[in-house]
Amino acid sequence: MNYVETIRKKIGHDLLLLAGANVVITRDDGCILLQLRRDGSYGLPGGLLEPGESLLQCAIRETYEECGVLFSDMQFVAVFSGDEYTFTLANEDQINVITAVYSAELKDGRGEIVINDDESEELSFFSPLALPHNMDEEYRVYIGAYLTSIIKHRPA
Repeated sequence: MNYVETIRKKIGHDLLLLAGANVVITRDDGCILLQLRRDGSYGLPGGLLEPGESLLQCAIRETYEECGVLFSDMQFVAVFSGDEYTFTLANEDQINVITAVYSAELKDGRGEIVINDDESEELSFFSPLALPHNMDEEYRVYIGAYLTSIIKHRPA
């Protein structure tokens, strides 16, 4: 049983403050890896922090668990928090999430992207200009922040 499951047994569906990380994984053509989840929506690979883990460690672990690729050279993009990141899940659990977003490039020699958990139906690359319609707004915000960060750091 993981940390969130343990706490949920104690507090039921009440609001829980959580921290986690998501990763924008790109390939050479600029396309972004998205995970088709079991609920039929697309999102970025990532998940929740476990006790004693850093946000970067969480991003690395979750990406490996969900995609089968181990990244050690992720770049920090931004942190997202606030009331707009308060959600009621389908099971009625209430959460407010603080999310660190990182980016990583899929380069030759890293291995192949494979579904490595029971959360994913499919892993597919999409152009940032043609993201799927069935994707939560929070992931669009994270991808927007990533795109802004690469524009800011592009050599003049």
